Amino acid sequence: MKGWRSWRTRIFLFLAVLGPGFITANVDNDSGGILTYSQAGAQFGYSLLWTMIPITLALIVVQEMCARMGVVTGKGLSDLIREEFGLRITFFIMILLVLVNFGNVVAEFSGIAGSMQLFHVTKYISVPVCAFLVWALVVKGDYKSVEKIFLVASVFYIAYIVAGVLSGPDWHLALVETVKFPARSVWSDRSYVYMTVGVIGTTITPWMQFYLQSSIVEKGITVRHYKASRLDVIVGSIFTDVVAWFIVVACAATLYTHGVRNIGDPSDAAEAMKPLAGQYAFILFAAGLFNASLFAASILPLSTAYTVCEGLGFESGLDKGFKEAPFFYWLYTLLIFFGAAIVLIPAFPLVKFIILSQVLNGILLPVVLIFMLRLINKQELMGKYTNSVTFNVVAWLTAGIVIVLSLILVWNGLHGS
Repeated sequence: MKGWRSWRTRIFLFLAVLGPGFITANVDNDSGGILTYSQAGAQFGYSLLWTMIPITLALIVVQEMCARMGVVTGKGLSDLIREEFGLRITFFIMILLVLVNFGNVVAEFSGIAGSMQLFHVTKYISVPVCAFLVWALVVKGDYKSVEKIFLVASVFYIAYIVAGVLSGPDWHLALVETVKFPARSVWSDRSYVYMTVGVIGTTITPWMQFYLQSSIVEKGITVRHYKASRLDVIVGSIFTDVVAWFIVVACAATLYTHGVRNIGDPSDAAEAMKPLAGQYAFILFAAGLFNASLFAASILPLSTAYTVCEGLGFESGLDKGFKEAPFFYWLYTLLIFFGAAIVLIPAFPLVKFIILSQVLNGILLPVVLIFMLRLINKQELMGKYTNSVTFNVVAWLTAGIVIVLSLILVWNGLHGS
């Protein structure tokens, strides 16, 4: 009986803390992530599934450090960077982050437009309506109500798991490819290497670290709840990469098997799947894309507003009104308005714009990771919660790999590879 009470207390504590880690990890499967995973499955079948295990470990390591800094210091990441490294460098990072995130916001509204066009709804209706819904959700809601909606949106990613099952994959081959390192011969294939970099590189982005730490602080999670917060991060990271695994599997079982090797955007994957896996798989894949794009279109501007306000010392937070935090809400509003407006411009070079944002993302990420590792190892800041030697080795190795991948992506982006 005593053991049951102890477990019940732990479960309630975890549910109370659940949110920031689970939500942040799931938004990583946005329209850009879905496109990358879909293309990986369509182009190379099951042979890139081995990346899912290192992806999950890397995500857990980086997100856990952010969660730990949030609960120990009670401050957001940009707040800590400003305090420890000065306003000038913080301002530079904020400018880069706004540019990167704006490109991502445009990509999300593009995902909304593409997914709704599959259901014969023009982007001139879907994009403005969704932009207004996203804006109203945050401006009119408080932290608790907004978080509940985001958690529900996270659960809807199960649609991709069901779509993967309906696609009728070769389960044995999929499982073997997940745990088996690929043959040496594949590394001479430039396209395979590029896709490997893309799949791993799409996992960890700068905005995620800032948003996770800010939302932990706003939720009021303290060091007393650190273990539950860490579990939130681990569960979120595993769930989001299980979803990613099923997206690759669904496209491998349908598109790759039937010779469909290239897709231009994630809605192409859903459309191509329709005659191959049936109406239900198509509906689930398309609905999943819409949910993911709408979800990320809410979070990315919110993350940007949090980060910039913390970094520059402005009031921020969903529990504050428009009058109490005008800069926070105006920045959020402008990012949504212009992000949606760009998608509605006829003949706008959308792909080039999104690629540019990914290049900037690759430049910013190494800087953010290095700052994080320097901050978390400061004894006067973190006390006994600094990284252990083992965790430092893992964290620096993870950061090093992600930095190299980011630089490769920057090079490819600049040279049009």
